[in-house]
Amino acid sequence: MSTVEATQIRSYGHFIGGRSVPPSENIIERVSPADGRVVATFTAGTRADAALAVAVAREAFDEGEWPHWTAMDRARALLRCAGLMRENEERLARIDAEESGKPITLARGDVGASIELFEYAAALAMTMHGEAHTALGDDCTAMVVREPAGVVGMIIPWNFPLLLLAQKLPFALGAGCTAVVKPSEFTSGTAVELARLLTEAGVPDGVVNVVTGAGAEVGAPLAESSLIDILSFTGSTETGKRIVEASAGSVKRLSMELGGKAASVVFDDADLDDALDGVLFGVFFNQGECCVSGARLLVQDSIADAFLARLVEAAGRITVGGPLDDASELGPMIDAGHLEKVLGHIDAARRDGATVLTGGGRLGGENWRSGHFVAPTILDGVAEESAAFQEEIFGPVLTVTRFSDVDHAIRLANATEYGLAGSIWTKNIDKALRVAREMRSGRVWVNTTIDGAPQLPAGGMKQSGFGREMGQAGFDEFTDVKTIQIRTGPRKRVFPNWTGGNR
Repeated sequence: MSTVEATQIRSYGHFIGGRSVPPSENIIERVSPADGRVVATFTAGTRADAALAVAVAREAFDEGEWPHWTAMDRARALLRCAGLMRENEERLARIDAEESGKPITLARGDVGASIELFEYAAALAMTMHGEAHTALGDDCTAMVVREPAGVVGMIIPWNFPLLLLAQKLPFALGAGCTAVVKPSEFTSGTAVELARLLTEAGVPDGVVNVVTGAGAEVGAPLAESSLIDILSFTGSTETGKRIVEASAGSVKRLSMELGGKAASVVFDDADLDDALDGVLFGVFFNQGECCVSGARLLVQDSIADAFLARLVEAAGRITVGGPLDDASELGPMIDAGHLEKVLGHIDAARRDGATVLTGGGRLGGENWRSGHFVAPTILDGVAEESAAFQEEIFGPVLTVTRFSDVDHAIRLANATEYGLAGSIWTKNIDKALRVAREMRSGRVWVNTTIDGAPQLPAGGMKQSGFGREMGQAGFDEFTDVKTIQIRTGPRKRVFPNWTGGNR
């Protein structure tokens, strides 16, 4: 296995009005969560910076040409950008890996999926259309048209910096919107790089703007601004609630993908080899820093002991390592604060009576002393009422709870405030469909997990948010529907005396 060489420190300013803004004196240093090395610096943006970006995006929408381009021309620009992303695929992957700590192999997958999202959004832009109603009478024709909704604010988290932006931005651009992007202050690099590539692809100046910095200084103004028409946010439920409050004064449209606590439900008639692989992937993918992570294993009690024995043995073979090592399968937590949060959840689960089957702490020793690595952890005997069962841990921690029958499994799967995703493992199609229909989640996978395609919409129920990304539904989020009704003959007068007519 090869190891990708570390790059020099990258320095980023904002990207506003089609130009890179020189970095300010006030910067945020991004330290690698794997080894403590500074990998990038970002401008610590201010409210004034955010206001400028919003004003530029507003002018680009109200006075600019982008909303008036033909759908085909917008699609061509997105396809040109996809081609440039492919030319820069390894560079974009390296940036995300260094800044987030995820293994480079996963980062490459994120970039590839992001390119596909741009290509699919271009296809939707090509086919953007309305409806004609010609059966309303001989003297009446009506159109229902879709128009770009306006200026979109986008707040992107740190766990999938490019991929989650690609689930929003090309769809908004394809619909004819302009955008202001606020990436995480931990992982801003690929957002700025993407804005540059979009400009190179021919997207007009001011259509895409990126402002880096902390949420209070840069994100909050997007929620508050009356010049923003839509705010699309991915992040924690608690932050989502604050955004709802901040946006109330402007009554803007919101689309939110929030926290999750997905269940992997394994029945005794499942293909246990597939289920084993899926459960491991579902919880340890991206270090468990994934909103659809299969963090809760619900396993039928008749197979639980044997299944867990195999699970523990397989978890011990996961390769933990630095983000630029091709052999790495699981990387570090995003920063020291998050590391302590995850370890605190594990300690609390122990106090609540859970049994640690493997892992359970920080990886120590010479190889790990400067990194924020948590050993792959499996906790057995996790009670439904415990915090480990109910709260989003967002790390490489699997909780195990046993169930007796289908009704019990459904009740446990729905027993949290979240409803983002879930997985079902069974070869009985009747059982699979029943559980899938009754699981209160925006996405349900059967005999697979953390799977998808650009055509398939994603989003949450309950405290996991509202609105959809990807698919036709994700494109439609960035459009407004307008009805135009045309009377082609004399109008029948309701009050003829007003105008002297009697028709």
